[in-house]
Amino acid sequence: MQPQRERSEVRPRAGWMVMGKRARLSALEVCNILITILSLFPVASLQCKILRCNSDFWASTSNSAREEEFCTALRAYNGCVRRTARTCRGDLAYHSAQHGIEDLMSQHNCSKEGPTAPPRAHTSAPPPPSKPPAPDSQERSDGPEVCHYERSVPRHAPQHNYTHCGFFGDPHLRTFGDEFQTCRVEGAWPLIHNKFLSVQVTNSPVVPGSLATATSKLTIIFKNFQECVDQKMYKAETDELPAAFADGSKNGGDRHGANTLRVVERVPGQHVEIQARYIGTTIVVRQVGRYLTFAVRMPEEVVHSVEEGDNQDLYLCLHGCPANQLIDFRTFRARATETQGKARVHSGTAPHGFTYQAARARCKERLPVEDVYFQSCLFDLLSSGDINFTMAAYYAFEDVKMLHSNSKRYHLFEKDPFVGNAAPPAGLHWLQLVLVHCLTVYLWTECCSAQL
Repeated sequence: MQPQRERSEVRPRAGWMVMGKRARLSALEVCNILITILSLFPVASLQCKILRCNSDFWASTSNSAREEEFCTALRAYNGCVRRTARTCRGDLAYHSAQHGIEDLMSQHNCSKEGPTAPPRAHTSAPPPPSKPPAPDSQERSDGPEVCHYERSVPRHAPQHNYTHCGFFGDPHLRTFGDEFQTCRVEGAWPLIHNKFLSVQVTNSPVVPGSLATATSKLTIIFKNFQECVDQKMYKAETDELPAAFADGSKNGGDRHGANTLRVVERVPGQHVEIQARYIGTTIVVRQVGRYLTFAVRMPEEVVHSVEEGDNQDLYLCLHGCPANQLIDFRTFRARATETQGKARVHSGTAPHGFTYQAARARCKERLPVEDVYFQSCLFDLLSSGDINFTMAAYYAFEDVKMLHSNSKRYHLFEKDPFVGNAAPPAGLHWLQLVLVHCLTVYLWTECCSAQL
């Protein structure tokens, strides 16, 4: 990778990265990107009706060579997308389309004012002669130096500092700063978002009526970067852990450095590794039982490569979960113990099939050290009764050993790792007030005695 000066020339957007006139996107490439996005968000597409907008734009521009016609279709497409704002606000596909339209208008010097009636769709031209398939990653060169993050370090210069983030189980979060939290975070949440990639997870309830949720969907967007890689999307869902990107490719596309982004299947349907060498990043995605786990190794420089105007406040891997989403494990464990006691009286068995002692014994089989990973295993078994969460915690710790740069930080220990960032227990504020009141009375009495 080149020095910082060369990096700063590239300003990726949330949707497409524009590399100047030399790398202008064709309408066909734009539509391919949109179709990929929509395939990843089918529910949002139905609600936002972006699919209809995309279809009209495709029909109008697929064979158009005139800038005037393209700009007219682009303005019509922009109007169509803007009309979906109310139902699509906050949706990733919607914002990608917004930024993509803005970039294309700039590339083609299209004015925002002008006719918006889309031209008639052209009759489809005969398909071009078939080309030989592009060479796979084994047949390509590794690309230019800018596409190799490790090689960007000058000799005798300090090495890059790497960080790790993990997300697994109920879910449990280990941030880039090595904070460990247990969170609710039901629904879609962003894990990472910077100049180079975005990661979003969707968490679904594990047991009806319980606080327990787990990751059922994961979407990763790698933004195009210089002459290294095209924009790529990777999507995993429950029972669908693909060994390729959404477009079927296994590397970064047709650019010279395409080999520096690869999908490697380690265990079919269970373990996939994504290597992004152009940014020094490795991502591990697993399916354990019915749910997904995520782990990443990333240089600090990449972690903090913030897009202009983006303060990264909501990204879980960087700042952790919001305070109102944190779970107090101590309170949960006390309630679980009480509930299990009542259940044993009535039925002789514990809810979800695990008593506290049985859960401890099961977690000890895979996690003999009682660190935060042992505690997370215990929490998940008590809250869900799903034995697969034992292996989720185990593999999360195995990923730490593979991805974390500091072996002394593999294990994290706290008196109660699930309470550290949670709200104080009920009654604590009242106790503090009583103590302050007593201290005030004491000082007042002492003061009066001294005057007498």
